[in-house]
Amino acid sequence: MVAQNGKDLLIKMDMNGAGLFETVAGLRATRISFNAETVDVTSLESQGGWRELLGGAGVKSAAISGSGVFKDEGTDERARQIFFDGETPQFQVFVPNFGVIEGAFMVTSIEYSGSHNGEATYELSMASAGALTFTAL
Repeated sequence: MVAQNGKDLLIKMDMNGAGLFETVAGLRATRISFNAETVDVTSLESQGGWRELLGGAGVKSAAISGSGVFKDEGTDERARQIFFDGETPQFQVFVPNFGVIEGAFMVTSIEYSGSHNGEATYELSMASAGALTFTAL
């Protein structure tokens, strides 16, 4: 695999609940992380005293985050609506030359900032709210 442009990692949100996905505008940095809790089943009989984990157990989750500048009223308004209404709409994350991760996410934080001699910026954080799918590109 060759190096990829970071700007090609896109976060898209369902704008109307009917599958109309739009890229969250103005993002400069994006990130998706996957997590899995472990279930420790180590006992006195564990070989050599090594920890043993129960495969397929534990809670899986994903987190999406991004930061950027204001460029589009529609996606900014939708992100605020999702947060204040406690909605869990579908999001898509496009990872270049890898695939698309899709599923329900909740906006867990929105931060706004700016300085008198700079642009207004925002940061979004989202947590998975159900099963995710992966489609290879």
